[in-house]
Amino acid sequence: MTMRAIGSWRAQARCRGADPEIFHPSDEDDGAQAKAICAECPVREPCLEYALTSREKDGVWGGLTARERRRILRQRRKSA
Repeated sequence: MTMRAIGSWRAQARCRGADPEIFHPSDEDDGAQAKAICAECPVREPCLEYALTSREKDGVWGGLTARERRRILRQRRKSA
């Protein structure tokens, strides 16, 4: 993914300007506030794909926690 493509979806993200702490809760399972923002975001899918592709290890991306993203990656490996 090019930097231009990354910038294009990030500019439309609902989280833009939000407190980053919301998306990096101290308890990985406590991302409810971030997930609520993501739920109404028009670029949730490209955000999630970016996090999966770049193996983001922390935070809520595309409405999913790091644990939830790891589960998706495992499922993708099994079905590949």
